[in-house]
Order: sequence, then C-alpha cells, then structure tokens
Amino acid sequence: MALRTLVTRKALDGSLGFRQQLRGLQTFTLPDLPYDYGALEPAISGDIMQLHHQKHHQTYITNYNKALEQLDEAVNKGDAPTVVKLQSAIKFNGGGHVNHSIFWKNLAPVREGGGEPPKGSLGWAVDTHFGSLEALIQKMNAEGAALQGSGWVWLGVDKELKRLVVETTANQDPLVTKGPNLVPLLGIDVWEHAYYLQYKNVRPDYLKNIWKVMNWKYASEVYEKECP
Repeated sequence: MALRTLVTRKALDGSLGFRQQLRGLQTFTLPDLPYDYGALEPAISGDIMQLHHQKHHQTYITNYNKALEQLDEAVNKGDAPTVVKLQSAIKFNGGGHVNHSIFWKNLAPVREGGGEPPKGSLGWAVDTHFGSLEALIQKMNAEGAALQGSGWVWLGVDKELKRLVVETTANQDPLVTKGPNLVPLLGIDVWEHAYYLQYKNVRPDYLKNIWKVMNWKYASEVYEKECP
C-alpha cells in the first residue's frame, strides 16, 4: 500500500501534529503539552513528565518518521520485502506516538479539574457498566498492575455497541488493535519510563495516584462525540 494511501490527510488528526515537507512526505512532530511539566505534581513529577515527553515521545516520532520515509522509498522502488519488514517499526513507533498524544490529554492539573469524577452521560455509563467509578478504577488498576512487561491499560468505548470496555495492550499497540470499533477514552501508560524515577518498581502506587490528575472532562468529550 502506497504511503499516500496509508497516511491520508483525513487520518492526520491535528492533535497528533505533523508538518508537510516540500517533497510531499508528511511527517509528524511532537505536540505541545497543555500544561507545564511540573503541573501534575505531586502525582507525577516534573522530571518524569519532561523526560517522558521530550525524550521518549520524541524518540517514537523520530523513528516513526524515519520508517515512513523508508517505506515511501521502498514503495517507489517496488521493494516488497522492505515494505513488509518496516511494518513492525511503523506499528511500534506510530503506536507510541498515537498513544502518548492521547495520554497527555488524559491528564490535567488539579487546579484545572484533574481528578474530578466524570459527569453527565459518561458518569452514567461508568455506573451502568461497572457499578461505580471506584469499581472501574479498581479494575483498571488491577489489570494495569498485572500487565506483564510494558504496555497500556485503557478505558474505551465500543462505538457500535455503545458500551464501555477495559482492555490492556502490549508494548505500544493502540487500543484499536483490540477491535476496530474501540475508541480510547483514557489510557494509562504502564511502561517503567512513565513512573520509575518517582515510584521505582512500585507500579500500583503510580496507578493509584495518577487518578488524582485524570482528565475526565476530555474523556467525556470523546464519549459524547462517539455516543451522541
């Protein structure tokens, strides 16, 4: 599949950030955070946020752009083996970019509503599908803590069934890899780089505290868009 088909302008959500190069190949750029690095303290330290954003997320973007450029060249050359070989790098680094772009929006400083429980239709859906917000948090924390290695724990919505789901994905796999109708509302990064500087190897403490800065307003906006 040609790059111009793989990466259409329609698929390039502005929230992910991209720039147009002169030769026509679209490449992605690091999105700005909507808050200062230290704004989520004490739940998440400023040092972690800066390293996570500037180093880890930027690395995914750099490698994603490199893989897309190599794919473009391979497609133009008709080099099918290289096209196939590049798919894993595109999935991993592209997924890292997509997931982190969502993650930053899933967080908000306490003074800007971080940690405030969901209201409206999403609040009602949480109570309906999980019994209570506390039950949902307990479920996500348990699944996030039990995830072996690196990955993500997600609250998503099946936009066809209009039902909330909790899923985990390995490495940098986006939620859509668990089902084409799944849309992420909240994603928690459980890679060690997301918490180790502050919480060492105690992932459950990180999972417990991240809810203090969870941006349910953003999750509600996505939910209402997908389930009007």
